[in-house]
Amino acid sequence: MKRPIRVVVAKAGLDGHDRGAKVVARALRDAGMEVIYTGVHQTPEQVVETALQEDADGIGVSLLSGAHNYVFPRIAELMKEKGMDDVVLFGGGIIPEEDAARLREHGVERVFQPGASLTEIADYVRDAVARRRAH
Repeated sequence: MKRPIRVVVAKAGLDGHDRGAKVVARALRDAGMEVIYTGVHQTPEQVVETALQEDADGIGVSLLSGAHNYVFPRIAELMKEKGMDDVVLFGGGIIPEEDAARLREHGVERVFQPGASLTEIADYVRDAVARRRAH
């Protein structure tokens, strides 16, 4: 029997608006996943270290501050340095589609826009982790 999916949900940077992150964290928990919510004002280093210590299968980052072009690539870079190739990086927030496309090039597997369904997010995480575990 495999352990439940473990996801770190983080608010990185100076953005203190955490309602969306908390709603997503609760939805993932309600979908049967173990969720570690880091709270607000986390650095990319803190997010990756938490995921490493918690043996996370995924990292979900919520960004509304406009810092997504720095925060996501930095998290992806740190994950690569730590050998976390089996961990899914995804996120959401106020992120223009052209920026989301560039973030995917940096290792962010999926970017959810405002209004994304909680079921869609949970299904994505479940499927993405299953794909990683299969390899």
